[in-house]
Amino acid sequence: MNKLFAAIAITAVVMSGCQSLSQQRGAPIANPIVNQMPIIDKNGLIAYVEEEGLGSAKVSSLYTIRPDGSNRELIDRLNGYIYAPSWSFDGAKLAYSKQAMREAPKIFIYDKASQSSKLTVSNKGSNLSAAFSPDGQKLVFSSTMGGNADIYEQRLSNGAVTQLTRLPSTEVQPSYAADGQSVIYVSDKARAGRPRLYRQYLTTDGKVGRVVPITTTGYAASPMVSFDGSKLGFLNGKQAAVMTLSSAQVVNLGDTGLDEPARLSPSGKFAVYPMQNAAINGQTGSSLVIRSLTGSGGYTISSKTGGVIRAPSWGR
Repeated sequence: MNKLFAAIAITAVVMSGCQSLSQQRGAPIANPIVNQMPIIDKNGLIAYVEEEGLGSAKVSSLYTIRPDGSNRELIDRLNGYIYAPSWSFDGAKLAYSKQAMREAPKIFIYDKASQSSKLTVSNKGSNLSAAFSPDGQKLVFSSTMGGNADIYEQRLSNGAVTQLTRLPSTEVQPSYAADGQSVIYVSDKARAGRPRLYRQYLTTDGKVGRVVPITTTGYAASPMVSFDGSKLGFLNGKQAAVMTLSSAQVVNLGDTGLDEPARLSPSGKFAVYPMQNAAINGQTGSSLVIRSLTGSGGYTISSKTGGVIRAPSWGR
């Protein structure tokens, strides 16, 4: 899969400013960092993918879990791949892509109230990296339905699709800005194989407006804007990072060892990203790392099966 398309028992972490939680029979240890979280973060859910096995034996599981490590629930599982879960702004729905063996990825939407998933985008080609508009009425996603990886927008009420990019380069991993008036995505149009971030404005009549680059120092991928529109979680080279959009200041949170980006909590005061346990304590597998952006505190949540954790998303 093209890299651009890609994506806890709680124990002590050898990592500055972080601790780890140990979870026994589903009861998390009290964590002072969790206790200090805004209610919108503490009551939210983190969706993530856990992978086990290799090749044709690959099994991917989509879970949700509370930020304190409790209430881990299985949402979906298949022999194949699950990519890039993304919550709606109200936390009621979760979009993600599924790729069964020898099939192209399709986009599904999980409804939290009914606890069911529905196939939503099944165009010819690869359909990936779906994100909801702030009003929940549209999805933006990348697809190769036209033969090249471009960005599309689909209205959920009637399935109407608008193509937002028409370039010979690769355009992937879109997400809406908090006001819904622009889309941020990844493109290698400036230099093949060197992805950068761009903001494409949308006009009130639904047409495509101007495109402007977002300044980064090098390889940048997997952007996701915070709910309040002030910050951007992304992959900065090999490091999970957060940018303050008003100043373009970037804070690198850590080399994940998995080429995975940071994702922001609903309040924008915390970030979550996966990291190989070898980078934390020398053990195998991987964990979710939750870091405060207003202090030095952090902790990890272990995988359920010892598999590889990917693509966390923190919703309301």
